[in-house]
Amino acid sequence: MMDAERKMQFLFALRSMGVTDTRTLTAMETIDRGAFMRGIFTGRAYEDMPLPIACGQTISQPSIVGLMTQALSIRPRDKVLEVGTGSGYQAAILSQLARRIYTVDRHRRLVREARVIFERLDLTNITAITGDGSFGLPDQAPFDRILVTAAAEDPPGPLLAQLRQGGIMVVPVGQSDAVQTLIKVTRGEDGFDYEELRPVRFVPLIEGLGQD
Repeated sequence: MMDAERKMQFLFALRSMGVTDTRTLTAMETIDRGAFMRGIFTGRAYEDMPLPIACGQTISQPSIVGLMTQALSIRPRDKVLEVGTGSGYQAAILSQLARRIYTVDRHRRLVREARVIFERLDLTNITAITGDGSFGLPDQAPFDRILVTAAAEDPPGPLLAQLRQGGIMVVPVGQSDAVQTLIKVTRGEDGFDYEELRPVRFVPLIEGLGQD
């Protein structure tokens, strides 16, 4: 657990990186990143850096989690799709802000481990699914907000189609190993509006299921 001093430093680091939305900061104060870490990296849970997790994936650095969450402008009644469950940390943050979270990952092991943490933290508004997130979840569409935590060369068409009018999607776009750009997509009456937020680096969005 975070002690008071560590929590203060953690929140200060987030603010200094541009995470200023009160609801986002409260959610990140409530959800302990340490609960999503295991092994040798647990002691570094409150540093603003990405850290490795199972299946060759990473848990994103807190400031990026905060900036992506903030960019979504989530409302309390929103239904949110997250593509790329990973450790489950980002979904847990979203669960504090929206009515319902659907999170999809291609690695069965990550989904299984995230579900255990969600249960332990009593986060009952998250549904974690093993699947190919690049196709979204047509059965549950449309979504008010969509968050993609892996980089695509373009915002994926199936996900754009599942975004409700007035909805927002935040997605890293660019070649997998080059600099990517975090894009905010808003669906209007006449199509999509794209806003570049900042350079980022994410694992690539891969079609199909993982082997684990």
